[in-house]
Amino acid sequence: MSELQNQRVTVELLGKEQQFACPVGQEDALIAAAKNLNDLVEQTKQRSSVRNEQQAILLAALTLSHELLEAKTHASVEQQQQDQLIDKLSQCLASDPTKK
Repeated sequence: MSELQNQRVTVELLGKEQQFACPVGQEDALIAAAKNLNDLVEQTKQRSSVRNEQQAILLAALTLSHELLEAKTHASVEQQQQDQLIDKLSQCLASDPTKK
């Protein structure tokens, strides 16, 4: 992708402004992701004895990684179930005497 397709977006992370390259049209998603990360870091600090921002960020990243892996596993299981249903429907349609 060329630089012309990206723009710089400033977000606040942990009380500091940070700039990131962002595809045009994805600015709101980046801002929402930064807010989500800030919220998760704050929740992590409140729920645990962690006060160090670096450790809080690592715990937040670990939490997000775990949630992503769970979502991927769930999506994979759902896809397999859908594939099985499609196979069953295809078999039923193939054996339907009204179709012959």
